[in-house]
Amino acid sequence: MEQGLRILFVEDVEADAVLAARELKRSGMTIESRRVEREDDLRRELGEFQPDVILSDFNMPQFDGMRALAISREAAPDTPFIFVSGTLGEEYAIRALRNGASDYVLKTNLVRLPPAVERAVAEAAARALRRRSEQLLALEHAVVRHLADADSASAGLKAVIRSICESEGWDIGRYYRVDEKAALLRFEDSWCSPEPTLEEFAESSRELTFAPGVGLMGLAWQGAESLWSTNTSSDPRVRQTELSRKAGIRGAFVAPIVSAGKTIGVMAFSSRRPREPDERLLQAMRVIGSQIGQFLARQEQQRHIARLNRIYAVLSGINSTIVRVRSREELFREACRIAVSAGGFKMAWLGLVQSKEARIGPVAWAGAGEDYIGLMPLSLDEGDPARYGIAGRAIRERKAIFVDDMAKDTRVHLGKEAIARGFRSLAVLPLFVADEPVGVLSLYTEVPGFFDEEDEMRLLQELAGDIAFALDHIEKSERVNYLAYYDTLTGLANATLFRERLARFMESAKEADHKLALGIFDVDRFKNINDSLGRPAGDELLKQIARRMSQHSKEASEVARVAADHFTLVLPRIGREDDVARLIEQRLAETFGMPYVLGSSELRVSAKAGIARFPEDGADADTLFKHAEAALNKAKDSNEPYVLYTHSLTARVAEKLSMENQLRQAIEKREFVLHYQPKVETQTRRLVGVEALIRWQSPERGLVPPMDFIPLLEETGMILEVGEWALGQAVRDYAYWLEQSRPAPRVAVNVSSIQLRRPNFVAIVEKAIGQGVQPHGLDLEITESILMEEITATIEKLKALRALGVSVAIDDFGTGYSSLGYLAKLPVQSLKIDRSFIITMLKEPDVMTLVSTVISLGRSLRLSVVAEGVDSEEQANYLRLARCDGMQGYLISRPVPRESITEMLRAAEAK
Repeated sequence: MEQGLRILFVEDVEADAVLAARELKRSGMTIESRRVEREDDLRRELGEFQPDVILSDFNMPQFDGMRALAISREAAPDTPFIFVSGTLGEEYAIRALRNGASDYVLKTNLVRLPPAVERAVAEAAARALRRRSEQLLALEHAVVRHLADADSASAGLKAVIRSICESEGWDIGRYYRVDEKAALLRFEDSWCSPEPTLEEFAESSRELTFAPGVGLMGLAWQGAESLWSTNTSSDPRVRQTELSRKAGIRGAFVAPIVSAGKTIGVMAFSSRRPREPDERLLQAMRVIGSQIGQFLARQEQQRHIARLNRIYAVLSGINSTIVRVRSREELFREACRIAVSAGGFKMAWLGLVQSKEARIGPVAWAGAGEDYIGLMPLSLDEGDPARYGIAGRAIRERKAIFVDDMAKDTRVHLGKEAIARGFRSLAVLPLFVADEPVGVLSLYTEVPGFFDEEDEMRLLQELAGDIAFALDHIEKSERVNYLAYYDTLTGLANATLFRERLARFMESAKEADHKLALGIFDVDRFKNINDSLGRPAGDELLKQIARRMSQHSKEASEVARVAADHFTLVLPRIGREDDVARLIEQRLAETFGMPYVLGSSELRVSAKAGIARFPEDGADADTLFKHAEAALNKAKDSNEPYVLYTHSLTARVAEKLSMENQLRQAIEKREFVLHYQPKVETQTRRLVGVEALIRWQSPERGLVPPMDFIPLLEETGMILEVGEWALGQAVRDYAYWLEQSRPAPRVAVNVSSIQLRRPNFVAIVEKAIGQGVQPHGLDLEITESILMEEITATIEKLKALRALGVSVAIDDFGTGYSSLGYLAKLPVQSLKIDRSFIITMLKEPDVMTLVSTVISLGRSLRLSVVAEGVDSEEQANYLRLARCDGMQGYLISRPVPRESITEMLRAAEAK
């Protein structure tokens, strides 16, 4: 045999042992031998010497060969046992073989000993090989069974490590996971024999990490191969700790766990006794490592799928919620609830950016550890590290942040508190609206490294995107709803929402069997205020009115702004009619009694109110509202502070609607005509001009005077069409008079405020001029108050009219509020003194002084002055003495048709 044999002689005669050893050496064997002749020595050498074969005499003084055989079978069952004796009967030989002896050789025939030894050793080696193969196969089967029965990777690995330790006699088995992000091996689990020193050593392994190529485990990871250390105390590859030395660790073995050609972990085994390399074990561990790798890959895939399913469940649940939720609060609350209930997250919370406070404010949460939210640093200020945490970092860096282990990540301020509440990994997902971060969604799990897969991160960011989309959609919907139902200037309900609220108020009143009242308020002269002080001041006034009305109402829903200067108020419970009047007077005093402060100025404002009551004035909201409007119109016409609706107002409204329809038909049927009132020189009574006045020649009503229909034309906007017709007709009539008589009087046409405000008013006048001859003879009369509206734009229009040859007269002068500064700037040619002054001037000295002053003012401004409403010679004489340029009135002529003017012209020409 090429390899030396350790031979133990159980022999009381040393010479016999020497002879036997010599025979073995003569056959070419290399041997190392020891001899014993007592039972205690045999037991010792079996443990220390560990012989390859035992050669025993049968009869010895201390104990016989059968006893030696029994001890050997007990202590070293795999070691061959051969009897070498002087005499051995057949009966004893058979009994020896039955008790486990491999063979027997007579001392008288030692030549047979070498082949007997070789055969016995070979057979023992074959038996040991078969048993080892069976043992390792059983170990492989045990590994497969443990992995198949395991409900988690941790349980499966622990069972495998325990099985290997018990099968192969290792004292400690440990598993280290490859952490690719950190490029380290991290301790995961261990199993060891129940001895304090070994348990302490196993526990210490939790603090150890190994990099590629560092130590026995790092080398095994780097090379993806199993490594054996026969003596750890002298092996430079082994990183031995003080605890391992205390525990007496001597032998070590490391096996990599491989999956898809990549090392994903390392198993390390330690023993207190030196261990020789076992090639069969190395081969078996390659198979076992591959099986574990496949198992871990499946477990990881299942874990990955399970986590994806959790996130998909959250994503699906939140997307379903997005379809039905209508408020941000519900969206936030449901998102957190679904994350915990459907996604299995330990806790979820959602916060919004509070820009003024420079922090994130939690708005919804679910799960365990809500008190943790109150501890979190939520500042957005990077300069405040004590309060600047992961949530603020996610907002500032505009990206999702994932924490694998909250206990070890230095970015986590409250690691100990997190672990105490069962939190191990964390995802903080910023929410973006219009590419700006507006909040965060934070998810916590009890599993370290939960958020370490690209698919999971992508789904989570998709989840955050969906929530942000829903938030943006809800905010836009809220904005649309707000614009649809609220007045953006004052924040009050608009007309649409107020009518809905009014209907609910009326329904409640009906159910409770009580009355209510609706008041509509119109701010007096608001347009003048707006035009004179400017739009911003007008807006501020409306806001202050809204605040006062709201402050004096029990509920905000009782007040609304339903038009530019119209506010509504519901009195939800009223008693007698005088209670309504008293309450309305009170509200008018509360809202308009004290002056309003606009900038540095104080402004006193008044209002008119129309009131309608339920149920007597209307059974539905639209009717009640319409009747309150009718009462408001009556208040404005009568200049009363407020008017309660009566049924006579309904008849007036019906009459107004009827006339409106008739007027529309009159426009279509061309029923309007022009009558003309002459203007004469005061000194000579010579006809110098006429004023065109619109009349309605109605088939049903006859010739309708202008005051009965002109206000309605202006209110409905029909004055634009009728006024444009009047301009053209006046120009055509002037052309007609030129054909009949020369010279013809210039024709003045009244212009309403609606016409003058039109941006294309000058173009409309120019178009009318084109319908006649040149010169066209057209003048315009515009009331003083209208001229002062939008004064800058008005001046530009008057200049353009002047360029067209059109003269402008200020009609009803003295009734408005124009300043001398503006009057001097206006490109006008004439002033017309209002008839109210002319009628009373002879009776009231102050009025006569006013008329004289206007005439003097006109002369100083080089403007002609015409007096309206001259009905007597006494009035005419005074105007002549006061040097008034012209006059018109019943003294001269009433308004007459075109043909009457034609006759006047002919009569004058005949003279």
